Amino acid sequence: MKNLDALIIFARVAELKSFTQAAESLGIKKGRASLVVRELEHDIGTTLLHRTTRTVQLTEDGRAFYSRARDLLSEAEELKSMFADEGMPLRGRLRVDMPAVLAQSVVIPALPQWLNAHPELELELSSTDRRVDLVQEGFDCVVRLGPIVDETLIARPLGHLRMINAASPGYLERVGMPQTIDDLLHQGHRMVHYMRNFGSKPDGWEYPTGEGYKSLMLPGTVRVNSVPAYHEAGLAGLGLIQGGYSSLLPHIKRGALIEILPDLRPAPLAASFVIAHRRNLSQRVKAFMNWTEEILRPYFD
Repeated sequence: MKNLDALIIFARVAELKSFTQAAESLGIKKGRASLVVRELEHDIGTTLLHRTTRTVQLTEDGRAFYSRARDLLSEAEELKSMFADEGMPLRGRLRVDMPAVLAQSVVIPALPQWLNAHPELELELSSTDRRVDLVQEGFDCVVRLGPIVDETLIARPLGHLRMINAASPGYLERVGMPQTIDDLLHQGHRMVHYMRNFGSKPDGWEYPTGEGYKSLMLPGTVRVNSVPAYHEAGLAGLGLIQGGYSSLLPHIKRGALIEILPDLRPAPLAASFVIAHRRNLSQRVKAFMNWTEEILRPYFD
C-alpha cells in the first residue's frame, strides 16, 4: 500500500455504505474514491466490497480487512499525537470489554458526560460474561473480575468489588428473613445457582468465618449461566443471590431486592484493568482507565 489514504477512503466507504457520501465527507470526487478502492482490492488480491446500484456492502474478506484497517488507522492517529501535549483532545477509536452488569449498572449511565467532554472519541464497548481474547479480538483494554490466570497479560489492579447477599421481598415473605447461617438451613432457604458451564458442580453460599471463607451448599430450583439472568432470577423470587454491590444497589434502592446477612458478606472480588502488552498506552486508553477507576471507587472495599 502506497500510503494510508487508501485505507482512509475504504474505511469511510465501508462505514457510510456509499461512495458518494464517503467522497463528500472526505472532500474528494466520487470517481477518485472508487478508483482508489479498486486499486486497493487489486493490491491485496481480493474483493472487499459488494457494489449495487443502491448500496455498498462489505464482503466477508472486507469485514476482516476493515477491522484490521481501523486498528491500523487508530495506531497511525496515535503515532501522530504521541508527542503532543496531554491537554490535546482525545481522538480515535477505543475498544473496551467489561462484565455486562458492571457496564449496565455503573459505566453506561455515566458515559454521556464523559463522551460529551471528548466528542472526537469513538467508543466500542463490549459487555459480556465471556473472557475475550485481547489480542485476537483487538481490544485496547478490558475490565476483569477475579484472578488473572494468563501470565502474558498485564494487569492494573482497580480494587476489590464489594459483594452482598440479597433476596426479593416476596421471597423473604414466603421463607423468612435469615439472621444467621443456621437460618439458611432451618428456614428452608434456596439459592439461585450461577454456573459458567452447565454440568459442573455449582458453587455454594459463601460466608466469612474467623479463618477466612467457607461455602454452604444450599438447594436451588434454577441454574443460570449469565450474571444478568442470575440477577433476574433473584428479582423474580426464585432464591437468594450473592452479587456485586454496584450492580445490585439500583434494585435495592427501589425496593426490588433487600440485602440480607450484611455481616456475612462473601469475599470481595478482585477487579483489574488488563492490557496485552507494556507498550506506551495512548492518551485515550489512559484517560478511560483513569475515569473508570474513579467512577468505580465507591463500590470497592
